[in-house]
This record gives sequence, structure tokens and C-alpha cells, in this order.
Amino acid sequence: MLETKLLPRVFVHTENGQKIHLTDPNEDFSPEAVCNYYANLYAILTTAKISGPEFVDDCREYEFVSTIGVKG
Repeated sequence: MLETKLLPRVFVHTENGQKIHLTDPNEDFSPEAVCNYYANLYAILTTAKISGPEFVDDCREYEFVSTIGVKG
């Protein structure tokens, strides 16, 4: 019998050169809703773009990429 399993999501935000791994607050949230959820803690996320998912260590990893200070 073939068993399928949805890989857990992990969200990554880079601040001051350090990657911060954020847990999934609710698997029913879209990646955009998760970004909005964490924007209460990290104000820079209010303008972030979302890249991913990439599959890393049996997880679906999304990255919040800040657009502040980026030209072009």
C-alpha cells in the first residue's frame, strides 16, 4: 500500500545576516497569511515577497524576502 504524507512547512526570514526559522502557525493559512501573521513580530515582513517552496530536509521551505533597501 502506498502512503502519502504532506511535508511540513517551514518559513525562513533573514535578519542581520541570520536566518530565522519560523514555525507554521496554521497549516490552513496561505504563505501570504503566514507572512502577515509574523509581520506583527517582524515589521519588515509587511513588504516582503515570498519565494518557494523549496524542498529542504523533508520540509517545504518558504523564504520571506524583504524588499526594503533593494533598488530595481
